[in-house]
Amino acid sequence: MGSKMQPNHNSVAKWNEQMGTTKKGYTFVQANRAWLRKYLLLWIMGMAFISMLIYNGMDADNKVRRNEVLGSMCEQRARMLQDQFSVSVNHVHALAVLVSTFHYFKTPSAIDQETFAEYTARTAFERPLLSGVAYAQRVVHSERDIFGKKHGWMIKTMKREPSPIRDEYAPVIFSQETVSYIELLDMMSGEEDRKNILRSRATGKAVLTSPLRLLGSHHLGVVLTFPVYKSKLPSIPTEEERIEATAGYVGGAFDVESLVENLLGQLAGNQAILVNVYDVTNSSDPLVMYGHQYQDGDKFLLHGSSLDFGDPFRKHLMICRYQQKAPTSWTALTTAFLFFVIGLLVGYILYGAATHIVKVDDDFHEMQELEVRAEAADVAKSQGLATVSHEIRTPMNGILGMLALLLDTDLSSTQKDYAQTAQACGKALIALINEVLDRAKIEAGRLELEAVPFDIRSILDDVLSLFSEKSRQKGLELAVFVSDKVPEIVIGDPGRFRQIITNLVGNSVKFTERGHIFVKVHLAEHSKGSIDTKYVNGMSDSDLFISDGREFQTLSGREAADNQNYLDNFKRQIAHENFQSNASPNNPAVTNECCGHVTLMVSVEDTGIGILLHAQNRVFKPFMQADSSTSRNYGGTGIGLSISKCLVELMGGQINFVSQPQTGSTFSFTAVLGKFKKNSMNDMKKPSSEELPPSFRGMKAIIVDRKPVRASVTRYHLKRLGIIVEVTSSINMAASLCKENGSIAPGSTLLPDMILVKKDTLKSDEECGIIHQLNWKLNASSFKLPKLILLATNITTAELDKARAAGFADTVIMKPLRASMVAACLQQVLDVKNQRRGRGLPNDSVFLQSLLCGKRILIVDDNKVNRRVAAGALKKVGADVECAESGKAALKLLELPHNFDACFMDIQMPEMDGFEAARLIRTMESKANEGSSTTESEWHVPILAMTADVIHATYDECLKYGMDVYVSKPFEEENLYKLPRFSKNHSPSKASWMPNDHQLHKTRGKSSIADLLLVGSKIPETFDTIPGANCVLAGESEPSLTQRREFSTGIEIQA
Repeated sequence: MGSKMQPNHNSVAKWNEQMGTTKKGYTFVQANRAWLRKYLLLWIMGMAFISMLIYNGMDADNKVRRNEVLGSMCEQRARMLQDQFSVSVNHVHALAVLVSTFHYFKTPSAIDQETFAEYTARTAFERPLLSGVAYAQRVVHSERDIFGKKHGWMIKTMKREPSPIRDEYAPVIFSQETVSYIELLDMMSGEEDRKNILRSRATGKAVLTSPLRLLGSHHLGVVLTFPVYKSKLPSIPTEEERIEATAGYVGGAFDVESLVENLLGQLAGNQAILVNVYDVTNSSDPLVMYGHQYQDGDKFLLHGSSLDFGDPFRKHLMICRYQQKAPTSWTALTTAFLFFVIGLLVGYILYGAATHIVKVDDDFHEMQELEVRAEAADVAKSQGLATVSHEIRTPMNGILGMLALLLDTDLSSTQKDYAQTAQACGKALIALINEVLDRAKIEAGRLELEAVPFDIRSILDDVLSLFSEKSRQKGLELAVFVSDKVPEIVIGDPGRFRQIITNLVGNSVKFTERGHIFVKVHLAEHSKGSIDTKYVNGMSDSDLFISDGREFQTLSGREAADNQNYLDNFKRQIAHENFQSNASPNNPAVTNECCGHVTLMVSVEDTGIGILLHAQNRVFKPFMQADSSTSRNYGGTGIGLSISKCLVELMGGQINFVSQPQTGSTFSFTAVLGKFKKNSMNDMKKPSSEELPPSFRGMKAIIVDRKPVRASVTRYHLKRLGIIVEVTSSINMAASLCKENGSIAPGSTLLPDMILVKKDTLKSDEECGIIHQLNWKLNASSFKLPKLILLATNITTAELDKARAAGFADTVIMKPLRASMVAACLQQVLDVKNQRRGRGLPNDSVFLQSLLCGKRILIVDDNKVNRRVAAGALKKVGADVECAESGKAALKLLELPHNFDACFMDIQMPEMDGFEAARLIRTMESKANEGSSTTESEWHVPILAMTADVIHATYDECLKYGMDVYVSKPFEEENLYKLPRFSKNHSPSKASWMPNDHQLHKTRGKSSIADLLLVGSKIPETFDTIPGANCVLAGESEPSLTQRREFSTGIEIQA
């Protein structure tokens, strides 16, 4: 054993590397353990610093928000003050226009002191900000005396003294009663007032004075002055024109203190801020208009808002500040404190963790070593499993090989039975080993799916053939139905798909004693369709068989676990297909899509013992069964469903089940498979497809069956052959179809070619009499009589005699049905010749003998028994075999030039394994080919890898070392199909076959290896029969050995 198994150097190196890594120096904490206290102190200082930053940042944010609120309040007050001032200015302007219009433009004047006083008193509400308004007339010095005589008083200054001589005067002639004390006073006697009057006259706009103490109230205020014109001005007057047209001046006194006090009193929260109003015309010496310059409050937070009172010469500013200083930001203080506390806690936790890391790190090193050891143990487990597999397969290869050679010798019936029994047991053991290895591959993640074309219907027929004999012995209805919507050829892994179906059907056969096992395949999007229809298979709902309550509308009439598979749902799934034309089944429902996927829904229904409720949650667990009695009563390891679940998930689907104890189970799964190009149909090899003869197209048949689902299955198989089918539920109805004109279609002149009757339909003598009557009527007609065929799951001799007496003298077809088996039967019953060349070979030994006869083949294996088995199988087909016991011996025999056509190379051998030997062989060939001038004479001997280690020796690894084909042990005759073809045009020493990419791809599929064998080979013209028909007819001889090949056994036709 030690010499056979090579150690996994990569795994050992990885283990040593990991062990070395774990033993390296200390960690960071261990290396700096003396600095832990200093790190803690630095951490505390850092947390304190960050806490201060957090406090300052949040306090700054609070100040920003406080400033924003102050700015908003200040802007609001400034805007209101400015708006109210602008309204008052507009009213003074209107008063100036009024005086100009009614005092100067009318003769005589319509305004006097009494009228002005009364008008201004009544309109005072429009000027709430003004303490009073007055009109001063412009009087030049030359008109002073005339003005005095007219009004009867002298012009006086602001101090109420006679006005000195000036060039011009502006005495007040009209005034509001509130400011009547300024009447007769010369407004130009004050220096500030004189400047404003002159500036107003020159600009024609409102002009404000600087802040001053108003007469009467002694409040701070300003005086507003507007010019009054005695004549209309041009559209764009000059300064001289304005001065010449000026007749007087309208002025108003604004009490700014009262104005601001009233404004603040109108606003809520007026006590929250302090407001100061300044005249900042002279920015270096601002004048206070309202408020005290040295008030208490928050002097660190100020906001200024500009005021526009309509005089562009004057600039005013409102300064706002909070009355109270900013309170302490408790939110910022609390947040900073909490952060500092949390920082302390984190620091303490880190310090505590660091102090423990020194101890924990030692435990970590120990755990790391244990982990590495566990991984090494897992590698050792895989290697041990591969070793066990190899060591079991090696003797099993000898056992099965020698038994196969023994069976080819002359043996007595007893000896042959013993040898066949031993061979079956050996194959069962190999199957068990394969399941365990599949599970190991899945756990290791090394299971890969192939992507090759295959025929689903042929695979399902093959699976049924495996269980046909056992289902007959139990009397079970075993059937398969595939929707017409399912493509004939899909892209996927046929071997794994077959494995899933085989596991599910095998479990159903194992746990079902009576009833049925029904396999259905639909497109996933159609499996739950709800197409309302009245007809199924030509029968209306009123014609369906209604039981007395003890039967159900299922395949066998027994209750099933999943009511979704009952007749009603089955009708909805296939109704839209039944109304389509009965076109040839060889024209599959395939789309023109060049790529894409199709999702299939596959269900396997049985009426077995079901699964106990408490055990249903562990159905898919490996090596688990429902209870301890299951393995004792039925056998098995409990690994099949676990593998099936993993395979379904690899196919992109899901698997589930519905089960009722003592009723049955229904397992369903989906699988995502690829579509194929329709235009490449003829170019593709279909290794898993079984072509059906076209000679039955257009024939007509009547099916008599009381159970609609079962009749649909029979109709499905006949429809695949192109036969037009009519279904009836009784023999009487079948006879009525032939009463009038002997035709099943109105207006037709042709009789049905065959009538197929289910055995359990013949329950009474009356029905047997109807068969006699039908035969008599048909005999009396001038048409060709249809063939009467009986369908039976199992049949005794007495039942067979009764059927023959009733008129079924043609044949009896034993279920389960397969299209190829039905075709083979009907060919002989109807005497129809096969009009096609069969893909299969009726005698594989003859073909292999013609292909390998005289070929020189080298077998390299260190096991003597394995060499004898392989040599015996190859010599049986005429090959010239030579053996070598090691890779070094093979190198000597294959030194160029040599005359070997192929080499079977064992992979695991002492001294030099098969991989190394193959690599050296390819190196020798490459060097020889480099000096060759022509490509036709290039050296390339096909190397077929043989190994019992099916875990590590993968196909990709074989290709890596230059091997062509991979063959797993035990070596059987079927493995010869993996041989590449050999050119007959060149010397055997130089095989001209070189596999291209397409062929190499096809070799990966188990079902496509036969195509590799047939590439370019000439098939004998005598091969013109359907392989594997396995028909037993009345008066016929025993089927040949070739017809009993494993992939086509299990279906019989008896008479």
